[in-house]
Amino acid sequence: MSRLSDFSIRTITISGLLIALNVVLSSVLTIPGVISFGGFPIIFGGIVLGPVAGGVIGAIGDVLSFIARPSSSGPFMPHFTLTSALTGVIPGIMVRLLKVDFERPSFWKILVSIFLGQTITSVIMVPYFRNILFGHPLWLTMTKAASRQMLNIPLYSVVITILLRVLYRAGVIELVRQANK
Repeated sequence: MSRLSDFSIRTITISGLLIALNVVLSSVLTIPGVISFGGFPIIFGGIVLGPVAGGVIGAIGDVLSFIARPSSSGPFMPHFTLTSALTGVIPGIMVRLLKVDFERPSFWKILVSIFLGQTITSVIMVPYFRNILFGHPLWLTMTKAASRQMLNIPLYSVVITILLRVLYRAGVIELVRQANK
C-alpha cells in the first residue's frame, strides 16, 4: 500500500474505527503520568494496515483529539501531529522490514517495532518539542517519557501479538491484506 488511492473501503472503515478509538482512549482511558492507551490504535493500525494508514490514523486522530478537547492540551501544535503520525508509520515499516508473519507473529519482532517507534516519537521527539516550544527541561521530560514507555511498550507488544494471532485465525487479517493488494 503506497498511496491513499490504494486504500480499500475496508481499510478506510477500519482506519476510521481506529481513529475514533484513538480519540476516545486519548481522552478517557489515561492514567496521567503512568499509562496512556491513545497510541495503541495508531500502532496497531500501522502494523496491520501498513505505514501509510498508520500515519493517517495518527495524524487525523491527533487533530480530532485536539478538536474534542482543545483546552486540555493548550494550543494546537503540528509538531505533535507529526509525532502521532510517526507513531503509526515507524512500527508499520519495521514489521515489514522484520518480515513479521501475521499467522505466528514473533513477540520480539513486534516488541522491537514498537520500541523503535515509541523511542523515536515519545521519548525523543515529544520531549524535544516540549523543550523548544514551552521550555520544559529536556532531560526531565525524556526521563519521564522513558519510564512511561517501559510499561507501555511491553504491554502494547503483548496485546498486539495476541490480537494478531486471534484476528489471523478469524480470517480478519487476511481479508484486510487482500483488500489492499
